Amino acid sequence: MGINDDQQAPLTIAQARAEWDVQKAFLDSCSYGPPPRRGWDAMQRSLDQWRAGSLPWQPWAESVDTSRELFGRLVGVPADQVATGAAVSQLLVPIAAALPDGAEVLIPDIEFTSGVYPFAVHADRGVLVRTAPLNTLAEAVDESTTLVSFSAAQSATGEVADIPAITRRAREAGALTVLDGTQAAGWLPLNAADVDFLAVAAYKWLCAPRGTAFLTMPTEATAADDSHPRRAEFFDRLKPLAAGWFAAGGAASYGMPMHLADGARAFDISPAWHSWVGMTPALELLLGVGVEQIHTHDIALANRFRAGLGLEESNSAIVTIDLDQGKLSWPGALDRLDAAGVRYSQAGGNMRFGFHLFNDEADVDTALNAVTDTMTS
Repeated sequence: MGINDDQQAPLTIAQARAEWDVQKAFLDSCSYGPPPRRGWDAMQRSLDQWRAGSLPWQPWAESVDTSRELFGRLVGVPADQVATGAAVSQLLVPIAAALPDGAEVLIPDIEFTSGVYPFAVHADRGVLVRTAPLNTLAEAVDESTTLVSFSAAQSATGEVADIPAITRRAREAGALTVLDGTQAAGWLPLNAADVDFLAVAAYKWLCAPRGTAFLTMPTEATAADDSHPRRAEFFDRLKPLAAGWFAAGGAASYGMPMHLADGARAFDISPAWHSWVGMTPALELLLGVGVEQIHTHDIALANRFRAGLGLEESNSAIVTIDLDQGKLSWPGALDRLDAAGVRYSQAGGNMRFGFHLFNDEADVDTALNAVTDTMTS
């Protein structure tokens, strides 16, 4: 099955769910997203081809550019603004290196380390990482802020950032914005054009193999037209520090002179072929359903779970429960969830439950029954 074109109706959630073989009550997309069958099968075929030596490597590598184009469609930018890599932290390295000495980076106070450490390691040249609560991050931006790095949905809590407010204030202050969409892309509609850089590890809500990640960035023309002196200086300093043969776009394999690809492709690293073979079909399926439809579905399931726990509705597909509060801190709650086969995770002192398009109301009720039996016993 290929990508739905504009003349075809979107896949329904039920049609898409039929492509997953995930076990009942898997609610741990915050940790990793199981692949749809089409992605799994494509990857297994490529592994068989590798094992038998029956195919050259080029068809596997073609999956990278296909995935680049599909991800661009998912977040609303052309393929030439999408770089590919293996992890968020790796993709942020050239951004952090381009910051001037003494730059100030603002982050939420519980931001996942992949969006923090790439900047914090530059402390030896005066780069300062300052923190503020996510719900007041926009207000914390001031004229000393060089860059704001934040997640669209927080890993530890599931809290969804007020992206328009943060980016608007950053623009007013002449600060750059880096958005980590790892816990959001695939269920939360994102527009990469709203920020300077959008980084996404694809092995969670995009249901791809680990070792696949994307970074969107402005075009050279857009960066060159930036009127704020501090921002313009940054883009002049931005370089593809991991440039290798793949960053050449197929134009060079040996020696000098250097021939880097145009656009974001120059920031690519050499890909793990088979992971990208599994990436492409997953993106095709998500686009076939549409993020808006997935968003509606996921939020409805998450809010059903919240209602069963007596919690207020939220705008996140991630539900977290503080392990240090209430009866859920009792070992019995965790034992019952495990006995019921509910897959969840713990992070930052919270239990995390993630609801995605392959889940249904029965998954919610299985988790609720395990938790509420404990709470009322």
